[in-house]
Amino acid sequence: MRGRPEPQEAASYYSRYIDQVQGDDVLGVLESQVSEMQALLGGITEEQSLHRYGPDKWSIRQVLNHITDTERVFVFRALWFARGFDHPLPSFDQEVAVPAARSDEISWARHVEDFRAVRQATLTLFRNLPAEAWMRSGVASDNPVTVRALAYITAGHTAHHVAILRERYLKPSAKSNA
Repeated sequence: MRGRPEPQEAASYYSRYIDQVQGDDVLGVLESQVSEMQALLGGITEEQSLHRYGPDKWSIRQVLNHITDTERVFVFRALWFARGFDHPLPSFDQEVAVPAARSDEISWARHVEDFRAVRQATLTLFRNLPAEAWMRSGVASDNPVTVRALAYITAGHTAHHVAILRERYLKPSAKSNA
């Protein structure tokens, strides 16, 4: 079953991501984000990818690594629940994950390729889910969530961070300060 998730399918916190997704074709959105991201990320140089818009803010490399790592987490949760496992899954703490990734030590080109590869795996999983799996649910981060909601959260999380990249990192004034 596809279509937009109902509010009770995820903790209210996640509506900030679900609401970023227009329409009820989440697979179409996930697919279109591949070319959108390639166009956006392809215009960023290795040097620019180290830009931070503030002293305590993440670099562009760290933002992209965060998008990719978080997608891995959301999609693992979707796989776990879609396959019928019912054990709760732990929280994901970005404040632990981002520094541990040491993203600024990895080339920009490798980050871009990593995002593309992870998204292709995401699409493969979601395209091949049996219809009944979309409404399976479980508990992650102490909150119930459906597989369908996790697909929307995945797409919306990417959209959320793309907006931040465009607004705070890639404005002409931000690029000239890189």
